[in-house]
Amino acid sequence: MAQVENKGISRRSFIKRLGIIGVSARLSACGHGQVEQETVSGEMTYRTDPKTGQQVSLLGYGCMRWPLATSPQNDGCPIDQEAVNELIDYAIEHGVNYFDTAPIYGQGWSEIVTGKALKRHPRGKFLIATKMSGASDLSRENLTAMYRRSFLNLQVDYIDYYLLHGIGGGGMDLFNRRFIHNGKLDFLVEEREQGKIQHLGWSFHGDIEVFNRVLEMHEQVHWDFVQIQLNYVDWRHASAYNADWQKAMGDDTNAEYLYGELAKRGIPVVVMEPLLGGRLANVTQDVLVQMKQKRIDDTAAAWAFRFAGSFPNVLTVLSGMTYKEHLQDNLRTFSPLVPLSSKEGDFLEDVAERMKDSQNIPCTDCKYCMPCPYGIDISGIFLHYNKCVNHGNIPRCHLDHNYEKARRAFLIGYDRSVPKLRQANHCIGCGQCASKCPQGIAIPSQMKFIDNYVEKLKQDKL
Repeated sequence: MAQVENKGISRRSFIKRLGIIGVSARLSACGHGQVEQETVSGEMTYRTDPKTGQQVSLLGYGCMRWPLATSPQNDGCPIDQEAVNELIDYAIEHGVNYFDTAPIYGQGWSEIVTGKALKRHPRGKFLIATKMSGASDLSRENLTAMYRRSFLNLQVDYIDYYLLHGIGGGGMDLFNRRFIHNGKLDFLVEEREQGKIQHLGWSFHGDIEVFNRVLEMHEQVHWDFVQIQLNYVDWRHASAYNADWQKAMGDDTNAEYLYGELAKRGIPVVVMEPLLGGRLANVTQDVLVQMKQKRIDDTAAAWAFRFAGSFPNVLTVLSGMTYKEHLQDNLRTFSPLVPLSSKEGDFLEDVAERMKDSQNIPCTDCKYCMPCPYGIDISGIFLHYNKCVNHGNIPRCHLDHNYEKARRAFLIGYDRSVPKLRQANHCIGCGQCASKCPQGIAIPSQMKFIDNYVEKLKQDKL
């Protein structure tokens, strides 16, 4: 990793700039107005695809979390098409050319909205990735129909990067039923041979046995890329930081192992969850201060993106950028990318060591668990809880020095961020959500835990 020289800055200037940054971040987070961002002046960093020689932007656009319209359109679409058009125009103008979507994203509308926005640009300006997502009907006919719809939704006659979606959950039995017994993998290989698919790969979630066994198929299938969760916490601490069922799998769940196995075979890596569901963009104040002391202009998110982008076998790093200021911040990080120095890597490993024992719930806000049949805002509840963890607003006892302030912040924030009818006390524990969670979170148990915690705060019984 390249060594980067940090310019000196006086203590007074540092404190002043850190204060300005802190105020701006709070305004943005609280919805009190958008903070004007600097323009992006550098050139995007690209990686060369080893199969085609194409230049792929190291920053990839994840199209799961498009901005929502104030009310659904006449056709029922909940996404703000004009906002998406503007974001994609700005991204392409500044060098982003990789766009990742799926049939299930955006309540089933992401492909359609993304396709409309991209259609306004020359086909050679963008690379599109989409997926064969999970379905209750695993028949060849139903999955073929899903595949064909992606072409219609995206308004393209070939797909650059096509993925078997969410490999790992359900073990090899489910993998075989989804792609082997019904002949779908053979079908997709044939589609690649005919040029309808340029690259064939898969995204991994969970069961390391499935990862290893599907990777063994490389000699026959010749996987063109694999998408994995990679960030500076999951690099060596995934089994300690993520859900209980992952802990039993040991160090093989770590991104360091996954990346190493792919690099040995020369299979390019697409990175998902570089911010660990946003948690690495919202680090604790002491960590943020340390980051600013080292690189005053970098956000916490920039540190995480630089980590993910510094590995040479990474083809692109996906980010779900809902707002223009997120896009601009990420463009500055990748235009061009400044690789981590060895000392910066050691610093992030130290941060990860401290984070692995945190109280965070490992939700990445993917919304695969949604919709809840009883209307529970699962990810909204988890996001609020994790935010309070990061801000020190999880009192454990009434003797805590900041008990009253933290108690008030948690309860008021809970009611503001999650409507009362969608809060954890309405969960009946049906468990329909748990099997869909790629992080393996025991969602009903966590809902019960949070509900009990809220009740104790309300009754002042901690």
